[in-house]
Amino acid sequence: MTDGVDASDFEAPGEVATGSGRFGPPGRPLRRNSFLFGFTAALGVLLAYAVFLGVRNSAGILVLVVIALFLAVGLNPAVVRLRSWGLPNGVAVATVALTVLLLIVGGLVALVPPVVTQSGQFVEQLPSYVEELRRNEAVNDFVVRFDVMEKVQAAANANTIGRALGGVLGGAQLIFGTIFRALTVLVLTIYFLAWFDRLRDLGYSLVPRSRRRRVQLIGDEILAKVGAYMVGALSIAVLAGVTTFVFALIVGLAYPFALAVVIAVTDLIPQIGATLGAVVVSLVGFATSLPVGIACVVFFVVYQQVENYLIYPKIMRRSVEVNEVGALLGALLGVSLLGVVGALVAIPVVAALQLILREVVLPRQDAR
Repeated sequence: MTDGVDASDFEAPGEVATGSGRFGPPGRPLRRNSFLFGFTAALGVLLAYAVFLGVRNSAGILVLVVIALFLAVGLNPAVVRLRSWGLPNGVAVATVALTVLLLIVGGLVALVPPVVTQSGQFVEQLPSYVEELRRNEAVNDFVVRFDVMEKVQAAANANTIGRALGGVLGGAQLIFGTIFRALTVLVLTIYFLAWFDRLRDLGYSLVPRSRRRRVQLIGDEILAKVGAYMVGALSIAVLAGVTTFVFALIVGLAYPFALAVVIAVTDLIPQIGATLGAVVVSLVGFATSLPVGIACVVFFVVYQQVENYLIYPKIMRRSVEVNEVGALLGALLGVSLLGVVGALVAIPVVAALQLILREVVLPRQDAR
């Protein structure tokens, strides 16, 4: 008896299993003829094609699952820390999930009111803009010369209105779809956090026992690197947001908190995120005044140099050791495959591949 399993449950090497006998004696083995081989190969091809269709049709859901797993791996260290303080697992998971939810709601509260306010101001000022255009001789000459009004009236037919309504419905569908996907990711992340230890142990149990210990050590190291990357990236993003908020208050930019949230969110995107956020804030600065826009450009140029050469290396080298060329290639491939999601998970994936290459592939090649 070994580990509660009777040795008689298994046949000796070289013997044919006869079963328990409850369902009659087994028949003779099927002969390996060409028809059976071709039929089996055809079934294999059909099964592979069915799996391909299933993966292709469920690609959207699989992306959501990957995002939720990535978030769960990154947030699990916070759950472990809370449990080390004596909190039960359920309370620790609920605390982390509630904190993330509050951060998301805070970001939406910071971004939505400025957009709504500015849109309302634009609608209110739209008649005055139209009146100013009508008083402009150059604009009137352009309208008369190219028959703009007749073309506008011809375009305003039933088909145009139908397409406009379709666009409105499509926009509403996009909004509700985005909300549904966000809620799906949030729920999946909570479930993965609650069952994280069991899922990890289940994954390790699928590995043969002779290799399980080594796989567990490498897997735990990969999970630790992903978690450390999440913590480091969030720390850098928060620091960028706070710095931008202080700068916006000094130069007098409108909606400084909203702009700080934009910088913090875009700073999470590797390689290009900081530049995108800087462009957005600089455009707002130029819309305010020319000196403010120039100040924004100078500020972000200086800050990005400080972040790239001082802050980022100091934080990330302690947590995720990734080759810079590998990180750039991983970010480009991630963007091409999964868009922004691919850019977010690129660095941890490159770190995991680098660890496997260093600890598994290269030693095996050296031993040959």
